[in-house]
Amino acid sequence: MKEKNTSRREFIKKSLLGAAAFSIVPRFVLGGPGYLAPSDHLTKGIIGVGSMGRGHFEYAGTKTVAICDVDTRHLAIAMKQLGDAGVKQFADFRELIQLPEVDIVHIATPPHWHGLMAAEAARMGKDIWCEKPMTRTIGEGKRVKEAVKQHGNIFRLNTWFRFESNFYGMNVPVKRIKKLVDTGMLGWPLKVTISKHTGFDWKFYWVGRENLPVEQVPSELDYDMWLGPAPYKPYSTHRVHTTFRGYWDYDGGGLGDMGQHYIDPVQYFLNKDNESPVSVEVDAPQQHSDAVGTWRRITYTYADGCQIILDGEGRDVGKPYIEGPLGNVYRGFKSDIPDMERKLAAFPDPEPQVTDFVEAVKNRTKFALNEENGYRSCTIVNMGLVALRLNRSLKFDPENQVFVNDEAANRLIDQPMRGPWSI
Repeated sequence: MKEKNTSRREFIKKSLLGAAAFSIVPRFVLGGPGYLAPSDHLTKGIIGVGSMGRGHFEYAGTKTVAICDVDTRHLAIAMKQLGDAGVKQFADFRELIQLPEVDIVHIATPPHWHGLMAAEAARMGKDIWCEKPMTRTIGEGKRVKEAVKQHGNIFRLNTWFRFESNFYGMNVPVKRIKKLVDTGMLGWPLKVTISKHTGFDWKFYWVGRENLPVEQVPSELDYDMWLGPAPYKPYSTHRVHTTFRGYWDYDGGGLGDMGQHYIDPVQYFLNKDNESPVSVEVDAPQQHSDAVGTWRRITYTYADGCQIILDGEGRDVGKPYIEGPLGNVYRGFKSDIPDMERKLAAFPDPEPQVTDFVEAVKNRTKFALNEENGYRSCTIVNMGLVALRLNRSLKFDPENQVFVNDEAANRLIDQPMRGPWSI
């Protein structure tokens, strides 16, 4: 039976790669029966229907027409939630992304699948909604960015704090923080400290376990497909589903899980969407080769002197969230600048952003958090993970997107995928 399944997957793979060689034209371009009128609902297929994927069935302006998961239990729960809606279900994502009736592919799998699935969906002419982190490695992020640019897809990364909701301990939307930074009232360069004291939780319970017991793979799970491009490791319950975050092969612990939520808005209000830090310093215990551990402090520095400091152990009691030579901002958007609110009112708001993904898809406009700025903030996260994994500070070349004079670090930019997978 296994040999039969393998042959089937190879056939699908060859079919997909062959199809990708042609020009894929989305529904909205075609006209006729498949034409997407502005009033129509967009259709979507969701890959990964654990709790995260199931939470997006009812996204306004869209209709779920297909789902995919390697766990039959997840599929059964999802189908029960969807009811008798004619939704197609698959165990192999390559079948879903070839469906002509799917406009949007929503990727809600563990991060080790994000880059490969997003790039393949882009090649099949689909628009993409991807959960954070965008990709598990810097190299995979480059490939996604290239694929989206080549095929003209609309891409959304699912962290929203740069454009909506109050931002954790600041208790105001990020555009208020950006407006203050843009006025120059804080001076320059700025230092941003992300800590439990400024309202952020690094979720260090997302650590891995060493010496995992080898267990029997449950009948409902296709573990080989769950691993996909990741190196083969014997099955253990703690390695999969919600606790996968604690292992290097699939995610990056608390930093991998929460990093883009916390760091992407900082990149935005520092106006660093087209830049990367030039160095990352790490203070952490020696890491296990398989299981992600905790860290004490990670510091990113830009060429102009701006810094982002990740305080893992909560040592920075009383420190401001943003520290500048002319003023500081504390938790709750409190500041030591006299009469800040009155002064702030005299300045214009930041430029508006495209924050409705459905409208972005229909109008073919770039979404607020897309493959380009999302790649930059994900690269910040992945720089930290590389430094943490190697347990040493690193220099980074922002233009060429490589580490400086560090072969081991650069090997972690483009990590090999287990055959037959590749981007």
